[in-house]
Order: sequence, then structure tokens, then C-alpha cells
Amino acid sequence: MATQNAELASQQLDALVQSLSLILLGKPEAIKLAVCCLLARGHLLFEDQPGVGKTLLSQALAQSLGLQFRRVQFTSDLLPADILGASIYDREAGSFAFHPGPVFTQVLLADEINRATPKTQSALLEAMEEGKVTCDGVPHALPVPFFVIATQNPSTQIGTFMLPESQLDRFLMRLALGVPDRAAERLMLQGEDRREMLRSMKPFMSWSELAKWQQIARQIHVSEPLLDYVQNLLAASRSSGQGLSPRGGLALLAASKAWALMAGRVMVLPEDVQAVAVAVMGHRIAGGLAHAASLLEEVSIP
Repeated sequence: MATQNAELASQQLDALVQSLSLILLGKPEAIKLAVCCLLARGHLLFEDQPGVGKTLLSQALAQSLGLQFRRVQFTSDLLPADILGASIYDREAGSFAFHPGPVFTQVLLADEINRATPKTQSALLEAMEEGKVTCDGVPHALPVPFFVIATQNPSTQIGTFMLPESQLDRFLMRLALGVPDRAAERLMLQGEDRREMLRSMKPFMSWSELAKWQQIARQIHVSEPLLDYVQNLLAASRSSGQGLSPRGGLALLAASKAWALMAGRVMVLPEDVQAVAVAVMGHRIAGGLAHAASLLEEVSIP
């Protein structure tokens, strides 16, 4: 039964990836990693130059899963209350009433998140970690599921603020899209407008189906030698300064399980860890993507 479920999940998730690939051309690997991130119940960060499809893919992910979606354009004058909500005095009731902000949704697109000040960026920390926000000392639960899909421009661009390490660590993956290859770009230039295609896109999978695959992904078997391999990667990342936190290790394992399920397997293999490692580790360690890739070469498979 477990094998049948894994095969069925693999077929359905692969079809989802193919559907999204019609919206964003020439980026099947990035799309597969993005689906893997949501399957592992993680938040996703896209970092790249403007105009490569970060926002388009974010919207397509939410729409394909039929989830409630809100977008917040982050700017330098955005305040935490603009995201979380605020308590406003009601004259008739003679008391304050909480008015929820756009964070109260299932998928929040934080567009150009690094154009907001660090104070505003940090407003999402509690929401991303605990699935709730606190206003005036009162906690308010967020909808289930709750995903943050954020985009950010390169830090070298004018008007950007560096994301703090605590914020970066709450994103399961950071992905870069890059420009499409020549063949994909030609199809894009000749074909239908991608925004028009997005408007007519129907939900490909229900939330209950996604929740089912998420639960199965958490149950994927991990052997003792595989755990040794993951721990060796964690230790190697910490040997030269800033390395992976325990949360980063859990993130790497969760993403590896999700990738294994997408491949139709009921146990994690080293190649599953290697497939997701750079996306999971690159924003968490000094040296970034290059260091993360070098760790995979340095650490041998048990």
C-alpha cells in the first residue's frame, strides 16, 4: 500500500510540475523544487533579478492548489500593521476590535520582501515559525495551511535591505530562476501571454489531496546510514564558521523526504539529499550556493 501511494503521489505531483511548466517555460527543475518545498510544508524564497518570472510562478503555485491567495507589495514605507493587522477602537462597542491583515490567508506572496525595512520583515517571523501572530498581547491563529512565498531582488540593487539570518532560516528553500534558454524564450515570445494563461488556470489539486501527500512525505523511511550522511553534511557546514542550525538539518531531511516521494520511493536515498541540498543550505551558510555545492563533493556517502 505504501508503494502504491508513493507511485500515485509521484504521478500526480509530476503532472502538477508539467502543468506549471506551461506557465513558466524552461525551468522544470526550479518548478520541481518549488513543489517539493510546499510538499515538505516549507516557506519558499525566490531570489533573482526582476522580470524572470518569480511572481508569476508564485501565483501559479497558489492557483494550481486552489488555495486562498493574497499578495503584499513590500516597500520601504510598509509597516508591520499593514501585514499583520491592527486593533481599532469601535465607538459603538466601546472597545478595541482586531482587524486582520493580509497575512491571514493560506498563501501569502511577499513580493520584493527585501525592499521593506528589517522591522517590517521581522513581522513575519512568528507567523512563519508558529502559524500565528500576536497583536496587543493577544495571539491570533492563521489559516491552515499557511505558506509564505517571497521574492527578493539582488541585494546589489538600489533600495534593498539585507534579510536577517533569522528571517532567511525560516525559508525552507531559496531558489533562483535565471533567464530562460533560447528555445524556451522563443516559445515565450511567440506564444500566448503568460498572464492570460494564469487567469484561466484551474486548480490542479485540492488542499485535501496536498495534505494527504504531505502526511505521506513525513512518513518516508530514513535509514541509519542516511542519517549519518545528513549529520556529516551538518558537521561539515559548521567546521568553517556559520553552518546549518538544527532547524536547517530538519529542513534538509524534510525536503529530502518530499523529493523521494516525488520520485515514487518509500525511502530516502543519498541522491534525494543531494537534489535538494543546495536549495536548502545555500542561504543558511557562509559562502552561499558555492559552499553548499562544495560540501556535497567533500562529504562522502556512507
